[in-house]
Amino acid sequence: MSSAQVIFIDDEEHIRLAARQAFDLADLQAECFSNASAVLDLLDRDYDGVLVTDMRMPGLDGMAFMQRALAIDPELPIVLVTGHGDVQLAVEAMRAGAYDFIEKPFASDHLIDVVRRAIDKRRLTLENRELRSVVARRDELEARLTGRTDVMVELRRQIRAVASTDADVLIVGATGTGKEVAARALHAISPRAGEPFVAINCGALPADLIENELFGHEAGAFLGATKGRYGKFEHARGGTVFLDEIESMPINLQVKLLRVVQERSVTRLGSNDPIPLDVRFVAASKADLEQEAAEGRFRSDLLYCLNVVTLRMPTLEQRVADVPRLFTQLVAEAAARSHKAPPDIPASTLSLLATRAWPGNVRELRNAADRFALGLGIDGDGAEDENDEAGSLAQKMEAFERDLIMAELAAQSGRLNETYKSLGLSRKSLYEKMRKHGLNREDYRDDGPDG
Repeated sequence: MSSAQVIFIDDEEHIRLAARQAFDLADLQAECFSNASAVLDLLDRDYDGVLVTDMRMPGLDGMAFMQRALAIDPELPIVLVTGHGDVQLAVEAMRAGAYDFIEKPFASDHLIDVVRRAIDKRRLTLENRELRSVVARRDELEARLTGRTDVMVELRRQIRAVASTDADVLIVGATGTGKEVAARALHAISPRAGEPFVAINCGALPADLIENELFGHEAGAFLGATKGRYGKFEHARGGTVFLDEIESMPINLQVKLLRVVQERSVTRLGSNDPIPLDVRFVAASKADLEQEAAEGRFRSDLLYCLNVVTLRMPTLEQRVADVPRLFTQLVAEAAARSHKAPPDIPASTLSLLATRAWPGNVRELRNAADRFALGLGIDGDGAEDENDEAGSLAQKMEAFERDLIMAELAAQSGRLNETYKSLGLSRKSLYEKMRKHGLNREDYRDDGPDG
């Protein structure tokens, strides 16, 4: 790749010399070439300069060169140098992607002015690309765990902090809060991301098969075991083992799991030889394991091994302000699965969603989003129910006002100008109402508070 700010191409030597002098006086680094073919190997999407090329040259002419250069990067700024009779051709070239053109004979000041503007444009293009790349990396986690409320920002901060370590993690939270989503997100941004993520639902495995499923067996370990078999722990070597509903694991098996976690080795059924394990354990529970341990249903020593780090998944009730944004994302995902364009979501629908109770949390909200994306309404009947929660008219009006402002802030990504215009309020009135309801624009910004 060239390090020059300008690459100048012209087959006439005196024009190259004049251009070189102009660039030197303007303190611009330039490379001059007599033909375009030699330049193509110097270009890539990271080239941070400008191309200036004559249109009419032997071999590869300016138009053909431009087409091949734009195939490398459609946003490369290319300035064409034309003869008097080539102006119409240059106009067509600009329609095809050229940045600008100048006519021969050209004044040095005009050449430098056009080149400087093109350099500024190129730098802005590359800066925007880098910013988009940074945002994409940051959003890998946020795309999985959407939300701008303090509890979600803190959850993502904790996941980032622990992801690069090998510490075992315990994820606790009510049904439907996204414990497995958090576990997969943790795995996805960890150094183990390229290795297996093995999810095991401890409550779904039959009691008589769970030990074989987890530990595997040797040939002849029991009747019908004609050959050896990997267990799920071995299958996950190098990666992550996710133990969902860990509170459902039989107490006798908890003893064997404790040994695996402590010693990082597994012994197959029918064998005495331990097999080393390089895995991270992530366990999840909807129950209070400390209470379970106090009542003798869960081993306290296993609990202490698993909860090196504890992540607590918030309920939707604890992150009401996230509901409109989260629902919008879930509708878009549901529409994409059905190969449809996502439907428009009225602000009144988003407001209604924020006033509802969601005992099933994100899982229940996702079901509502799936129905809405299919055109069946939130509840599957094609219509949205009215909010019939108890309370005085004044209380309902206050709640509705708050939820409507929240929904519009979410729809406008925290942009106050668009929000107060959409709501038909003055800027001062919107500020006063946000202060009254305890709303913060930063909770709704796309570039909001995320570490």
